[in-house]
This record gives sequence, C-alpha cells and structure tokens, in this order.
Amino acid sequence: MTERMTPASPPDDPSDDHRPPAVRIALEPVTWKEISHLLVNLPASLVGFVYVVTMVALGAGLAVTVVGLPLLAGGLRGARQLGKAERARARALLGLRIDEPSPLPVRRTGFFGWLWSSLKDPVGWRAVLYGFIRLPWGIVTFTMTLVSLFVLWPVLPFIARGLSNVDRALVRGLLSPSDELERRIAELESDRGVVIDTAAADLRRIERDLHDGAQARLVNLAMGLGLAKEKLLEDPDAAALMVDEAHGEVKLALKELRDLARGIHPAVLTDRGLDAALSSIASRCTVPVKVTADLDARPAAAIEGIAYFTVSELLQNVSKHSGARSAAVDVWRTDERLLIQVRDDGRGGAGLDGGTGMAGLADRLGAVDGLFVVDSPVGGPTVITAELPWRDRQNEPAQQ
Repeated sequence: MTERMTPASPPDDPSDDHRPPAVRIALEPVTWKEISHLLVNLPASLVGFVYVVTMVALGAGLAVTVVGLPLLAGGLRGARQLGKAERARARALLGLRIDEPSPLPVRRTGFFGWLWSSLKDPVGWRAVLYGFIRLPWGIVTFTMTLVSLFVLWPVLPFIARGLSNVDRALVRGLLSPSDELERRIAELESDRGVVIDTAAADLRRIERDLHDGAQARLVNLAMGLGLAKEKLLEDPDAAALMVDEAHGEVKLALKELRDLARGIHPAVLTDRGLDAALSSIASRCTVPVKVTADLDARPAAAIEGIAYFTVSELLQNVSKHSGARSAAVDVWRTDERLLIQVRDDGRGGAGLDGGTGMAGLADRLGAVDGLFVVDSPVGGPTVITAELPWRDRQNEPAQQ
C-alpha cells in the first residue's frame, strides 16, 4: 500500500479546457448555446457599461468630497459581482471553465481598511475594464449574429464559433483570477493557519509537560523541605531522610526540564548543527540507525529545526511501529532544496492516515513550501522523503 502526498496540482490551464466539437453546417446544441450567448451580449453589455460608467463618474466626480471614495469602493465590489455573473454565463453557454477569484480579505481594521482593500482590488478594476470594452463588442456580435440568422445561415456556425472564441479570450483575459498570485495568496492563507495551529499545539504541549512534570515535582519538593524543616530539631534522622528524598526529586525535575528544553530546541542542534543533532537522535533509537549528512553549510534556524523534528518523529515511529532491524537517515542539499530520506526494513504499511503523526508532519512541511512523500508497501521496506526549501543563515553566527 503506497500513500503519497504531493503538492496540490495547479488549476487547469485555460488551454487545457474542453474544447467545443468541430464546427458543422448542421446546428448542434453547442452552436445554439454560442448563438444564444452572442445574442445576449448586447443587453448584458449595456447593463455592465451603464453600471461602470455611472459608478466611475460618480466616484471620480465626488472624490473631493467625503462620499466619493467610499462610493467608488462600493462600486468596485459591485463590479466583482458583474464579473461573477459573466463568468457564470460563459460557463453555461460557452462551456468555459473559469475559477472564481479569491474573495476580498475580511479586515478588522475598520472603515479605512475596508476602503483601501476595495480600492486596490485588481479583480474589481479588471471587471470595470471588461464592462467598458464590452459594449462595442456586444453591438458587433449581436448585429452579426442576428443578420447571419436570416442571411448567412449556411455559414452561421463558423461565424458563431469565431465570435464566441473572441468572447472566450476576453473572459479568460479579464475575468480569470491572476493565476499565480491568486493561488499563492490562497496557499499562504492556508499555510498561515497551519503554522498558527501547530504553534498553539506546541504551546499546549509545553504547558502540559511543565504542569504535570517539573512543576508537580517542585511542589512536592517544597512540601518535603517544609516537613524536613519542622522535623530538623525533633527528629534529625527523619529530616535527613526527607532532605535526601528532596535531593532525588531535584535531580528528576532537572532531568525533566532538560528533556523539555531538548524538545523545544536541542542545544546540540544550536551548537553543532544538523549532523550532530541527528546522530544524537539516532543513538536513542531502539534499532541501529546510520546517519549520513552531506551539507556544506547550515540552513536557516527555522528550516534546521523543522528538519530535526521531522527526523525525530520518524525515528520514533521506527522504534514504536515498524518492527525494523535497521534504519538509515540521509540528508543532503540539491540546488535550493534540503532533502531528507528515512529508510527502514520494517513491516511497512505506513501512511498519512495511520495515526502515527505523519499527517501533522506533512502539514508542517507544507506550511513552508515543503514536500512529504511516503512510500511504504505492506511488507516493507519504508522510504519516507521530506523536502524543504533551503534558506541560508543570515545574521547568525556560525556555531559549528
């Protein structure tokens, strides 16, 4: 069984849309839809032209007053809705698949935040431009289609196809989302949510570990020392025994605090880098692990930390779930990517939905434009590849 996680495929390129069937003299349903679209162009373009001219004229004319810019901002939001209606019409009658642009972000900065985000909205301004240039084209298409219905009907399918292709190009050019920018914004918004959730979960884990571990031991230590103080004069031997127990509690509390600090950011990673830190993890694994790190420099601290915790989690899975006899960790750099590969000869069958924390690792890597691929057929072996963007250290002293 193989589970793979790869980056989400980008939206279909417009050139890959389902193309209409070849034109024939006999009018087919697709051709009738194109004719209907061309005939509706005139009333639709009239509505759009009147709206954008009125909106822009009023907004620009009243810009020197208090209501001018808010009126223009509201008009741009309305232009978005006109663009949405045109995209729906193109989907229904032209078979054109156009993704909807990302909605305007909800800002909590009050009126001026709303005003600024509306005025600089590129989707709204492109819809305004579409409304301006559509009127003359709507007149042309309506006239040519209507005349062809009665005079040039033998070649009407070819005329309708040619005019409809121009319409398709206009919709793609002006009403499509800004592919790369829109997609990148959506990815960053999603990644930001993952980072926030991960940070909140880490804070809750640290708080729980402190509360249930070191804090509880320190409370017991304080109580034990208080009792020893009371018995110091009455029963020195019992007091000495209590002090000895308190000494043991101090050692355990210090060990738990060191373990917690290592879980937040291990000192060996800060001082000696990824190679030494991964070797330290490997030494604590229950199966022999061979670590190979081929890095000529250290990446940025954030990337280094994610790589460390990724390998740590994967080796814990090897210890707990794999039944392996040996494992290997390879780390290397290629171009501007940091690659990590963890292999074991265990029973296999690992996956992103197996409850072993791999889905969380995939989310964490995805939040920094990383990649997480699991190849684990039943019976093994398991090969897990993680890929992170390489970022050089800046303003950080080399501590190797």
